[in-house]
Amino acid sequence: MENQLNKTHERRFSNSLKFLHAASPPPARILDLGTPNELGRRMQLAGYEVTNTEGDLEQVTTPLGEDVDLVTAFEILEHLVSPYNILRAIKAPRLIATVPLRLWFASAYCNPSDPWDRHFHEFEDWQFDWLLEQAGWKVIRTEKWTSYGALIGIRPLLRRFTPRYYAVEAIRSD
Repeated sequence: MENQLNKTHERRFSNSLKFLHAASPPPARILDLGTPNELGRRMQLAGYEVTNTEGDLEQVTTPLGEDVDLVTAFEILEHLVSPYNILRAIKAPRLIATVPLRLWFASAYCNPSDPWDRHFHEFEDWQFDWLLEQAGWKVIRTEKWTSYGALIGIRPLLRRFTPRYYAVEAIRSD
């Protein structure tokens, strides 16, 4: 099971890095929302200058990302009660974000042993686009990809064909 999880993460990391590179090749200065993580480390290895946020993203009251080329939010916004507030606070000219798509055949993700590893939101693509627009962003590029492992069954089979991740490149519109 651990090996399958690693393969799933590898695919997600690879897709995320390709999407980022198409938007802004290195070197670029990036504010990556959340704590330092494996994807951020890989961004640094690819030549990006990455810094992370500190503290509770729900409590941000000051502008973020005024001195960077772009802000990334890879698998972060779905954990927030109100992602609108942080999206409004970002002042960088460009945003790259990925969120999980709502799957009609599965419940929202929830790790019962870790209160930080739960999804408050799982979006439909139009909902996330609308949220970004309401927060002052213009979506200029999107991409979807699947997430699957080697498990056998109806839901694992559906995961091979049903997009799970939604990636968005957006620019400030206000």
